[in-house]
Amino acid sequence: MNTHVTIIGAGLGGLTLARVLHVHGIPSTVYEAEASPTARAQGGLLDIHESNGQPALEAAGLIEEFRGLVLEGHQATRVLAPDGTVLLDEPDDGTGGRPEVQRGELRRMLLDSLPAGTVRWGHKVTDVRPLGGGKHEVTFADGTTTGTDLLVGADGAWSRVRPLVSAAVPEYIGRSFVETWLFDGDDRHPATAAAVGGGSLLTLAPGKAIQAHRESGGTLHAYVVLSKPRDWFAEIDFSDAAASAARIAAEFEGWAPELTALITDADVPPVLRPLHALPAGHRWDRVPGVTLLGDAAHLSAPSGEGANLAMYDGAELGRALAAHPGDVETALAEYERALFPRSAAEAEDAVRMHDILFGDATPQSLLDFFAAAKSA
Repeated sequence: MNTHVTIIGAGLGGLTLARVLHVHGIPSTVYEAEASPTARAQGGLLDIHESNGQPALEAAGLIEEFRGLVLEGHQATRVLAPDGTVLLDEPDDGTGGRPEVQRGELRRMLLDSLPAGTVRWGHKVTDVRPLGGGKHEVTFADGTTTGTDLLVGADGAWSRVRPLVSAAVPEYIGRSFVETWLFDGDDRHPATAAAVGGGSLLTLAPGKAIQAHRESGGTLHAYVVLSKPRDWFAEIDFSDAAASAARIAAEFEGWAPELTALITDADVPPVLRPLHALPAGHRWDRVPGVTLLGDAAHLSAPSGEGANLAMYDGAELGRALAAHPGDVETALAEYERALFPRSAAEAEDAVRMHDILFGDATPQSLLDFFAAAKSA
């Protein structure tokens, strides 16, 4: 294949695509807005699934390196009632298919697998325009441009590439996460660390939840979930760490102190993460020379599948291009024919999972879900 692939976004999906292309001898360049690989923290734990994330890493030739990153024991799951009563305690017996890794380490593994210079840091896209004949021009914040024969938008929820193929924009789903961290949990926050256990914690009530993971080094990383309109959160000054934490914690009055400590005792200011999704079944007509992957293509309510799907998209696109080296448009059409039904089904599953987690029947609905999964 003589076409050089231009990828916008050095997230897990874009890097997986670049790696699979490299495995097949296809050159690519990844443009990333961040100034360097360490410009910001890369989030917490990811569970990498047997059905999508792991096959993507196999296609990338990195499955053994991935296994070296797995945090043993972190597939353990606990469900607690708001008063701290244990409703479910599932240990990690080593047979699960969703091993946990640190997102930053997974990204570093992908970056290290690419030829030097593949990723161009500090290239924030400000405009993309078609030139005709499947070619496009990308303009960056510093005023430089690059021309492309094949452009892939792997640039997330607010993709600059998406408008080339679709007028859809993400909409707020009526729910937000507030992200918090407690460091050195076992020594400094032993009661909370015991509540979280060795893996993940879920404590649920209709319209609200506290979810937490034990990360490496004893860090307790939490997502506090509230089903509230954007205006409600807009009234909170998140630049005032103490006041914003107190306001969020007030929504959990009466909950066990070892749980609310994930809010009130956080070691860094809480971070608001409003949740958005593209329309269900989002798709587009074939546009020559451009396509999307990951959240740029199918942003949905968080369900633990986002990173896995992005990597799988990247691997599938890379394999399609390798399978049709003389016909890019056939490769893109083949990729999108499989992408659309797959992502639509996953989006429906994400909506169902949010109903299970945050609907009127929770936490019993979640316990029933786990029981059904165990008996299947």
